[in-house]
Amino acid sequence: MSAGYRRNHYIPVWYQKRFISAESRSKELFYLDLKPPTVADRSGVRHQLNPVRRLGPKHCFVEEDLYTVTLGSIESTEIERLFFGVIDSAGRAAVDAFANFQHGQSGSGDTLNPLIQFMSAQKLRTPKGLAWLRDHAKTNDRNLVLRHMVQLRQLFGAIWTESVWLIADASRSETKFLISDHPVTVYNRRCGPRSQWCRGFNDPDIWLNGTHTIFPLSPERILLLTNLAWVRNPYQSEVTTRPNPNPFRNAMFSVLDIQTHRFLSEEEVREINFIIKTRALRYVAAGKEEWLYPENLSLNPIGRGTGTGTC
Repeated sequence: MSAGYRRNHYIPVWYQKRFISAESRSKELFYLDLKPPTVADRSGVRHQLNPVRRLGPKHCFVEEDLYTVTLGSIESTEIERLFFGVIDSAGRAAVDAFANFQHGQSGSGDTLNPLIQFMSAQKLRTPKGLAWLRDHAKTNDRNLVLRHMVQLRQLFGAIWTESVWLIADASRSETKFLISDHPVTVYNRRCGPRSQWCRGFNDPDIWLNGTHTIFPLSPERILLLTNLAWVRNPYQSEVTTRPNPNPFRNAMFSVLDIQTHRFLSEEEVREINFIIKTRALRYVAAGKEEWLYPENLSLNPIGRGTGTGTC
């Protein structure tokens, strides 16, 4: 069994590289640990380690044997080698296509399914996503959790397909988007950090009316998905279930309905970064260190929307 498949990047290296600043000579990210460990020196005095490090993508968002299946003394790395190998290969091209999406270009429809499949699998494959699966499946059997991850890899596809899609642009903002250890982020203005929907490893369910999905495609472009029922009536309860919430079904999508040319202000980008950071489990990364601290530069958006129009 190849050792290369036992070091599992739950955020693909190719995706991380998209967010390295073009000005970076070292081709590294600024990597922030939200829960930095403490160590004792020789005198016994404990110090907290520097929460920010500059690291290359191969050292970020990675765990040993996160996807390794074990059966006694037998170990298998097929999930990393075969399952994610296929999803990431197709997802890489799809993310790039939508990061550069323009109406009228050919081939957009061909990359829709790979993008949705990549995003859906990405939401489950992180430590936070796997812990969420473990809690909902009510099992501590790690092999069973990994099996659920593979079986439910398209769990969110139907809901996202029927959402209103907005590809927003941060090219006019000095601050660019950061990424987290749970990059397919969800936000519901009714669900604060201490609400029942956000306790432990939970996020607001995507089938709640007022829940939005946030996924950075590049430092300057981001995909925002909003339930159609919420777009039609943003004055209803945010935590009621949207129409037809069953995720296990087919759904229709029109590429012509994708919204573009929405340019975000500096404040809006920082608000989105604040949401991404607060929904992370432990790590966030950015092309520049100052982007890691949106809370120092903008108002807390909880309870008042993100200011992005669709959201």
